[in-house]
Amino acid sequence: MIKFTVLYPYSEDSRFDHDYYAAKHCAMAQDRMQSLRYEIDRGVTGAAPGSPPAFHAMVHFYFADLAAFQAGLAKGGSELGADVPNYTDVAPVIQVSEVVEG
Repeated sequence: MIKFTVLYPYSEDSRFDHDYYAAKHCAMAQDRMQSLRYEIDRGVTGAAPGSPPAFHAMVHFYFADLAAFQAGLAKGGSELGADVPNYTDVAPVIQVSEVVEG
């Protein structure tokens, strides 16, 4: 199984619209990429009480295999990239991982 993760680093002066991200962007990503499922994480705090989170948000899309991920990204990647300014000014960090189950 492949997990496609997009992370949005937090900084005090950055903008991130969580409502738009969850209701519109991630819903559109799911529609275009047809992943098995997805999860959205919203940053709450850092390790120290009251400290800011390391990330505004992150999303994890799960695919059966690398070919399914690549096909999904090819289908929707350009449109999804163009939508980013609608909810943030943060440059995302992207990770593609193989899920290793124990």
